[in-house]
Amino acid sequence: MLSLRFSKRANKIQVGVAVLHLDSLTSSLLYAYVRSCKPPPEAFTSLYIPLLNIPARDIGLRPEFLALLPHGDFESGNLITLDDFHAVEARLSPEDTRWILVDHNALQGGLGTKYATYVTGVIDHHDDEGKVPKYTGCEPRIITPSGSCTSLVTNYCRQTWDSLSDRAVQSKEHSHECDAQTAKLALASILIDTTNLTAKGKTTEHDINAVLYLESKIRDVSSMTVGFDRTSFYHEIDAAKKDIGSLHLVDILRKDYKEWTEQGDQKLGISSVVKPLSFLQAKAQNEADYVQSEDEESPFLAAIRDFAKDRSLDLYTIMTTYTSADDEFQRELFVWALTSKAVSAAKRFVNAASGELGLEDWCEARSVEKLSSSEGDKEFRKVWRQGNVEHSRKQVAPLLRHALR
Repeated sequence: MLSLRFSKRANKIQVGVAVLHLDSLTSSLLYAYVRSCKPPPEAFTSLYIPLLNIPARDIGLRPEFLALLPHGDFESGNLITLDDFHAVEARLSPEDTRWILVDHNALQGGLGTKYATYVTGVIDHHDDEGKVPKYTGCEPRIITPSGSCTSLVTNYCRQTWDSLSDRAVQSKEHSHECDAQTAKLALASILIDTTNLTAKGKTTEHDINAVLYLESKIRDVSSMTVGFDRTSFYHEIDAAKKDIGSLHLVDILRKDYKEWTEQGDQKLGISSVVKPLSFLQAKAQNEADYVQSEDEESPFLAAIRDFAKDRSLDLYTIMTTYTSADDEFQRELFVWALTSKAVSAAKRFVNAASGELGLEDWCEARSVEKLSSSEGDKEFRKVWRQGNVEHSRKQVAPLLRHALR
């Protein structure tokens, strides 16, 4: 498997930057792998570096990473994170870098502040924010709906990847085994994001075609096909993704967290969690080191308030997914507006999006605490069961962002 590190002598770098999901990870690894093996003649440099926009310590928050990487003969210590980039950043001028975005189309945070001007390509399946130039030269500008971004990367790289595989027949420059390992990494993300191609509202032709192609890559290596079953593979990675019981509540909330700023100063944060709110409430209660008095917030609400306050959020949302006792896929939506401006935005969101999302009253009777609350114009807090389970953060975030504008 390809392992990349920053060269101490590098004076120009080309970065494929990913955010924080499994889909982001495999999109960046696949893109960097194929493009570095056969870069276009006009490429800024011949080496593409897959950079995760997280510190190295946060890899441990993602058990699905740790479960998947061995399938590609890849060690988590070889993933390139912000720690690696910051170690060489002082020797680089921004103009000596080029950035290709995968699984997002607006460079965020500190990287965005410094390097957004040098973004020269994108492959993404979220709404187009208009931040990437219309002309991107030899790099792609693909922003289109699909269940998984890795599907779009796979289909884009397919012709080049096939040419590398054909060349491998004639020489030892390229390995079919390496192809199969990379294909297995990519396959995992698509299966997770489309529920093994069964999610009707998310699965597209892009995903189906990519899965068929990646499976053919795996079948090219007999040792990779022994004992391989796509459904079993999906369940293995899915189980790892949901294995968050050992994490602290704050780590669960930041494990899959995204943030946006609207109107210059209105900050929105959304955490996606693969357990129900009841799990988070119990986690907070178990972690509490005090006995709650009647006039105090519950440990759960106190922890959520602290999480939002630490990030200076005006509007904070938790989106949960889980399977019910009846084996039905469920979603919950928790929205907390913590400022007067955000209260108005939250109410606009409710009025505009309730029908589209199928928001239904959440059964407070099943909870050990009352989560929904409205304190006039100061705060607004509400929990719903989301009836339209096909709408993930990819659809909900734009609705919340629009309400803040």
